[in-house]
Amino acid sequence: MGAEKEAAASMGRPRDDMATEALLRVARDLVTRHGYRAVSIQMIAAEAGVGRQTLYRRWPGKADLVLDAFLASAAAVEDPGLGSVGEALTRYLQDLFKNLERDGPAIRSLVASAQEDPQFLDSFRQKFVWPRAAVAAGILQRAAKAGELAEDADLEAALTALHGAFWYRLLLGEPLTPEFAARLSASIVRSLR
Repeated sequence: MGAEKEAAASMGRPRDDMATEALLRVARDLVTRHGYRAVSIQMIAAEAGVGRQTLYRRWPGKADLVLDAFLASAAAVEDPGLGSVGEALTRYLQDLFKNLERDGPAIRSLVASAQEDPQFLDSFRQKFVWPRAAVAAGILQRAAKAGELAEDADLEAALTALHGAFWYRLLLGEPLTPEFAARLSASIVRSLR
């Protein structure tokens, strides 16, 4: 009897993982197809084949679920840690652009919705924007400490210009290519030397 209970208990855990994976997949798919505002918790739960209580056991609401869905499918964007500031910044941007380019329409929908939903805006900043901005800041700070940049380099202005450039292109549906990443990186580095 003990072995049967153990087997039943171990079977329950994968089901939980399967529900989580289904919810993440469905949330991402629905938002990609219909936009953030058009998707409801009820739609996600129904299409994933789970009850709303299953969803709410994992996430406090739609904003957190949707962000986790996009973050789960996005490749990690990290500081490469090697090479010159220009090389590191270019690699960072190219990795970031791959994710943004693939999910462009959905990300635009998320940005638009964040402007009207303070809770979602906060989650979007905390989970999506600030972690990526911190990587770029780390690259520039490391370069400044290594003497690659001018002593009076304005890193805050450079980071704002860097992120402003790619958000502008993303929001307007302009391509985020590896070549643009290299040009943007070179321009930012030149402005800091």
